[in-house]
Amino acid sequence: MGLTRDDIPADVRALVRRGTVIPAHPLALDRDRRLDSRRQRALTRYYLDAGAGGLAVGVHATQFAIREAGLYETVLELAAATAEEWTDRPVAMIAGLAGPTGQAAAEARTAVGLGYHAGLLSLAAMPDASEDELVAHCRRVAGEIPLVGFYLQPAVGGRPLSAGFWRRFAGIDNAIAVKAAPFDRYRTLDVVRGIVEAGAEDRIAVYTGNDDHIVLDLAVPVAVRRGGEEVRVRIRGGLLGHWSVWTKRAVELLERIRAAVDDGAVDEDLLALDSRVTDCNGAIFDVANRFRGCIAGCHEILRRQGLLEGIWCLDPDETLSPGQAEEIDRIRAAHPDLADDEFVAANLERWLG
Repeated sequence: MGLTRDDIPADVRALVRRGTVIPAHPLALDRDRRLDSRRQRALTRYYLDAGAGGLAVGVHATQFAIREAGLYETVLELAAATAEEWTDRPVAMIAGLAGPTGQAAAEARTAVGLGYHAGLLSLAAMPDASEDELVAHCRRVAGEIPLVGFYLQPAVGGRPLSAGFWRRFAGIDNAIAVKAAPFDRYRTLDVVRGIVEAGAEDRIAVYTGNDDHIVLDLAVPVAVRRGGEEVRVRIRGGLLGHWSVWTKRAVELLERIRAAVDDGAVDEDLLALDSRVTDCNGAIFDVANRFRGCIAGCHEILRRQGLLEGIWCLDPDETLSPGQAEEIDRIRAAHPDLADDEFVAANLERWLG
């Protein structure tokens, strides 16, 4: 057995269970599409100073092509080392794991060796596998590292997964969380129902990855029935590409929602933020073009703030869609209170130092 959930430091386990902001870490490249280590470190420092409780590295926002480019271990190591030197508080380090079983298990071993606490396991490389095969795959990788399950929306390579699959996933002892990102209410309910049917709701934290429903996911409990009894589950935090930008405001949003829930006072002004945050996501993630410009859209926000030099991706064809820059102009003007430009401007020189 590799790293188990009991091996995770207690303060990190408590952090994940309580819920936190976990940005999906982008990849900083220079104009020659080579790793810009200085700006990669600056991004990590930004997220930590903004109050993020974790970092997800090697995931979709980091660009899956880092593997073919030979950058997977380099990028994971850079984030881990930067986090360790920059802050003494607990930070949940989550590594993206991809590919067939052998590859995902090897990536898990690499992540463990670099000090990561858990792996976010993508199933996109197994579109035709049966659920039995998928569960066996998850169990094998869980033998190397604690797992965060990942329900990825079909529009960007995910596949439908039943409540039965999530029940069986929740039965894996080394599973600690699930990122629910199907962008679908029915399928999000399947995730929670499966966890509850497994009796794992106190062990497995649910995180939203539903960029179209962030605020309501966090503010409204999910109620399912088990044995004639209602069980209410709270989505504890977010592991989101959307939270790789304007991260300071994301941290403040989660704190505001948590305080309102604790006080039993979730008001209309808070609920109305759901549509405003979704409006921003629509532009940044290029919903009009089926998410084609989602990574470049995040890069564009970070470029405008000075954190990135450009919006370059490893794939030269991966860039903003026609009209996307204008949509970003619109949402920046419509929702200035959701941006953290002043916070970034005040600290940028220090992060780049």
